[in-house]
Amino acid sequence: MKFKKIILSLLILITLSFLTINCSSSDNDPTPMDITDTDTGGIFNFTTEPCNGGTAGSYPCNDYDLLLHIPLTLFEATSGNDSWGWTDPTTNKEYALMGLNTGTAFVDITNPNEAIYLGKLPTATENSSWRDIKVFNNYAFIVSEASNHGMQVFDLTQLRNVSNAPVTFNADTRYTGFGNAHNIVINEDTGFAYAVGTSGFNGGPHFVDINNPINPIAAGGYAMDDYSHDAQVVTYNGPDSDYTGKEILIGSNENEVAIVDVTDKANPKSISTITYSNRGYTHQGWFTEDQKYFIIGDELDETGFGFDTRTLVFDFTDLDNPSLKMTYTGPTSAIDHNGYVKGNTFYLANYSAGIRTIDISGITGEVMTEIGFFDTYPQHNNAAFNGVWNVYPYLPSENIIISDIDRGLFVVRKSTP
Repeated sequence: MKFKKIILSLLILITLSFLTINCSSSDNDPTPMDITDTDTGGIFNFTTEPCNGGTAGSYPCNDYDLLLHIPLTLFEATSGNDSWGWTDPTTNKEYALMGLNTGTAFVDITNPNEAIYLGKLPTATENSSWRDIKVFNNYAFIVSEASNHGMQVFDLTQLRNVSNAPVTFNADTRYTGFGNAHNIVINEDTGFAYAVGTSGFNGGPHFVDINNPINPIAAGGYAMDDYSHDAQVVTYNGPDSDYTGKEILIGSNENEVAIVDVTDKANPKSISTITYSNRGYTHQGWFTEDQKYFIIGDELDETGFGFDTRTLVFDFTDLDNPSLKMTYTGPTSAIDHNGYVKGNTFYLANYSAGIRTIDISGITGEVMTEIGFFDTYPQHNNAAFNGVWNVYPYLPSENIIISDIDRGLFVVRKSTP
């Protein structure tokens, strides 16, 4: 299945290379004001564009207002990728962490209309279109497909006091137990990180103890189910009492979904695997909050089989015997990328169709209903690798972070009735 990974990587790389040659933004983008120097750094002023009559400025929308857009040019980058968020537990300020081909940008979005671009942590080795970020214990953990990149560890509390922003940051430490990685997953309950898509463990998860963030320690790995493209790891509290309290990894492994007990890092155990028909590339998935269902996106079924956006839901009531529960079909032909659950809403990064919000309160009865969207790529909704890479819906303010491959950082919020 590594051949499929190579083909997928080439398709995305060709798309991103085309974007780099042509431009990193569009004439359709709202025109931002210049950065204004202040004693706290560079403030990026932006006027909220409410969603009225199906658009927010030049962007198609349904029930989501545009609070902020910062183009890639400000970050001195030509493509965007992953994103995550951090809320300072001391100040309650909110920050967007934006992955770029050149590194990672940090933006104070506490007031999105006066966002502060604080600076950038450059890539550890070379530029790459792939970067992934997660947060634990007030530190950011960053991996990349860049050769020999390893895992950068960055103390987010230093964002509290930045003078003369934007600045160039340095990593607090760098873990080199692996070179490149496609993704990183963290179980915040246990303090373990799982790098996936490395050159070790057949591309399966590489375990790292990050309980002391500035001293990451290799803790083994799992190689039985081959290459893992993405994963979620939880301390299990779902309906299968056989695994209550166990640390469970769900791997999206190109051609299957793998369920693994990783409680004992020295002896991880396969629980089960499951696949499905018309498989293109099993890409990424997320549990519902009751851990009964797992929602999966396939990144190549739209291009390979001509589907409209297809999302698969698996019943994980019995982890030893998972089954396909239902298939949800979206309203466009765009490719699905990353998806996350918050409450009864599934937030989907849907590439050229932007972000889609889907009501999953009726999932037991096999009902999922789109209830909103914000489209950062208005040119089309085709099955192409343009538009939204990631969405982060977990900020206390309920503002939503969007990272767009072509246009940079967006912050949106559900419209007020």
